[in-house]
Amino acid sequence: MDPIQTGLAGIALLFLLILLHVPIGVAMGVSGLVGTGLIIGWEPALTLVATEPTSAIANEGLGVVALFLLMGNLAFVGGLSAELYRLFQSFVGHRRGGLALATIGSCAGFGAVCGSAVATTATMARVALPEMLQRGYAKPLAAGSVAAGGTLGIIIPPSVVLILYGVLTENSILALFVGSIIPGLIATALYLVAVVAVVVWRPDSAPVGAAAPWRDRWRTLMQSWAVIVLALVVGLGIYSGVFTVTEGASVGASFALLLTWLRGRLGRANFLTAMRDTAKGTGLVFVMIIGASIFGYFVSLSGMPGKVVAGIEALGWPPLAVLALLMVLYLIGGAFFDEIALMILTLPFVYPLIISMGYDPIWWGIINVVIIELGMIIPPIGINVFVLKGVARDIPLTTIYRGVAPFIAVDVVRLALLIVFPVLVLWLPRQLGWL
Repeated sequence: MDPIQTGLAGIALLFLLILLHVPIGVAMGVSGLVGTGLIIGWEPALTLVATEPTSAIANEGLGVVALFLLMGNLAFVGGLSAELYRLFQSFVGHRRGGLALATIGSCAGFGAVCGSAVATTATMARVALPEMLQRGYAKPLAAGSVAAGGTLGIIIPPSVVLILYGVLTENSILALFVGSIIPGLIATALYLVAVVAVVVWRPDSAPVGAAAPWRDRWRTLMQSWAVIVLALVVGLGIYSGVFTVTEGASVGASFALLLTWLRGRLGRANFLTAMRDTAKGTGLVFVMIIGASIFGYFVSLSGMPGKVVAGIEALGWPPLAVLALLMVLYLIGGAFFDEIALMILTLPFVYPLIISMGYDPIWWGIINVVIIELGMIIPPIGINVFVLKGVARDIPLTTIYRGVAPFIAVDVVRLALLIVFPVLVLWLPRQLGWL
C-alpha cells in the first residue's frame, strides 16, 4: 500500500478507536504501531513499543509535568485555592459583580500554581460557585465566570500544555513561559472587562454586598501569604535565572509540601489524595506522549506532513487565511478533546505547516493555547462547560453556555490582538534574551 494511503488509513483507525472510547494515548499508539508495521515491517515497528516509553520516561523535560502537577495538587489539598478566593473576595467582593471578579482573579492566581484548565475549573467550581449562588448571583454569570476563568490555567505559567509543546517541538519552555505572561495578563483583564460589562448591562445579575472592614482585608491578606509566596518563589526564581524550569518545579513542589505541612493540612488522607491525583495525571500525560511519539513516527514515515504543506502552498492562500482555517479546526476539536490531547494530536501536521509559512514557533505555541482555550468553552460541547456541569449538576447546560458568551466575545478580541500584534508575545522573551 502507498505510504500516503497507509497514513490516511492510520488516521481513520485512530478516529475509529477514539469513537469506541479507547483512551486517546492508546489509540494513537495502536494506530501508529499498525501503520508503521505496514510501511516498514512489524519487527522494526514493535521496537517502538520499547524505545518510545523508555525515551519518554528518561526525558527530563517531561519530569517537570509531574512536579508541577504535584505542586498544584498539594496547593489544593492545602486549602490555598480557597484562601486565594477569600483574598480577592475581601477586596472586591462588595462591588457589583465583585465575586465574579474575585473568581477570575482566583482562577488566574491558581493557574500560576496549577497549570491545568480542567483542574482550575473543577477547583473553582467547588470554591467560588456556591458562594456566588448563595449571594444571589445570576446562574449564567456565576457559571460563566468559573468555566471561562478556568481556561486561564493553561495560559498563566507554569502551563502543562506549554511544557509539552516545548518538549515535543524542542523549543525553550522558559521562552514559552515568558511569552505567555503578557497574553495571560491580557486574558485576565479582558475577562474582568466582560464581567463588568455583564453587570452594567444587567445590574440585577450581581447584587452589591457589604464592604469588609480594612482590618479584615489585611487579616485575610496575611492569612493568604502561603499561595502568594509559593507563586513568587517559583515565578521569580525561574524568570530571574536562579532556577531552571526543572529546578523551579522541584522547588515549587517541595515548598507546597512544606506549606501544607506547616498549615496542618498534610494528613494521611490529603497526602494520599495529592499523590494519587498526581500519579493519575502524570500517567495520563505519559501515555499520551508515548502514543503521540509512536503516531508521530508513523506520520513522518507516511510523508503526510510534507503533503499537507505542499497542498496548502499549492492553494496559494495567504498565511492569514491558512491561520483562519486552522483556528476553525481547533475550535471544533476543542469541543471534543481536552487541551493536552488536542495539541498532541495535531502537532505532527500543524507545526511543520506553521514553520513553513515563516511564523515564529514561540508565537504559535501561545496562539495554539489561546485557540484551544476558546474551544474549551464554545458550544456545542466545550469540555470546560462539561467539567463545570459535572460539579454543578443542577445548572442546565444552556445556562452555562449563556454565561460563557461574553467571555467568548473577549477571547475573540484577544486572539485577534495576538495575531495582529505578535510583539505582544515576542517582546518580553526578546527583552530577557530568551529569543
